Amino acid sequence: MKEANYRPTVAAVKLDAIKRNVQNLKAYLKENTEVIAVVKADGYGHGDVETARAALEAGAAMVAVATPDEALRLREGGISADILVMGPSPEEFAARALQENIIVTVSDAEWVANTAEELQVIPGKLKIHVKVDSGMGRIGLRSEDQLHSLLDAVDRHGRIEIDGVFTHFACADEPDPSRTEEQFRTFMKFVDLLPIRPRLVHASNSAATLLYPDFALDAVRFGISLYGVAPSPYTNTKLPFQLERAMTIETELAYVKLLPKGSQISYGGTYETSEDEWIGTIPIGYADGLRRGLGGHEVLIQGKRMPIVGTICMDQCMVKLSHELPIGERVTLIGRQGEEEIKFEEWAAALGTIPYEIMVSISKRVPRIH
Repeated sequence: MKEANYRPTVAAVKLDAIKRNVQNLKAYLKENTEVIAVVKADGYGHGDVETARAALEAGAAMVAVATPDEALRLREGGISADILVMGPSPEEFAARALQENIIVTVSDAEWVANTAEELQVIPGKLKIHVKVDSGMGRIGLRSEDQLHSLLDAVDRHGRIEIDGVFTHFACADEPDPSRTEEQFRTFMKFVDLLPIRPRLVHASNSAATLLYPDFALDAVRFGISLYGVAPSPYTNTKLPFQLERAMTIETELAYVKLLPKGSQISYGGTYETSEDEWIGTIPIGYADGLRRGLGGHEVLIQGKRMPIVGTICMDQCMVKLSHELPIGERVTLIGRQGEEEIKFEEWAAALGTIPYEIMVSISKRVPRIH
């Protein structure tokens, strides 16, 4: 039995938008380049199992996550396609990864050597993708000696198969291409050292996918743009095809009152009415991901922008209405009403951060309606 939702605050996710983003990407890429749909962080807040299923139905070849637990959640949710764990996996996860047909990222020979005994008793071969640190400075091998040591360890192990090799760009969403081009050259030097080219060689994140078609290689990793958001303002000006936004955040007016001039609103009385004002209360607050720093920002009601007034509370906030409106009137915080649209980028600019952080910060208390 589906659990009832008595609170009108929801995040509506259009799975068709995700599908169209994949389909448009596939039409843009060369025919032999595969799409890896990145659904880490619960599908960037959109729901991991649901968005993975939509992306795969639209033609993505596999999905990628950041942690072993995220991969297991997809398997438990019925996702049978290849799953790549892009972040580090502990050695004790190796056996479970082999059993669940999950691909793990490996960057050093010691990890390979330490899993040899445990994997010998399990049928099949564990697939790995070798991570090369070409300039990100996060994880990945950085020297030829490290690569050769890893390759030797794999040869001795006998139960590990190198299915892929990849790197990650640090500045692909910026106007200056020099750092990205240098990283690509560095990465390809490591690829050329491999005695056998693996099935998948991939380097491009969303930004590089959209801006550097020559770097697509065997596959691209489509992350934030899978959900219709450009990786940066610069990337947004250079899009080779239109991205379709997948999420809207909506609620309703829960209370409406007319306050006389001089009335103070919310904690600290940070807002005072300058005249008789209609004030609406909406059931969303910072526990839902509407940060306190968004006080003064706007919402959409009847296609018009109306400001949040006073301090945003944990569960609620107040809005200055243009006129008396009925309880139950729809309020859009992210999304479009009529000719007006509020985007994640607006919230990010107001808070001095990036859309990625905003998207993954919408709390689980806000139901995702797919």
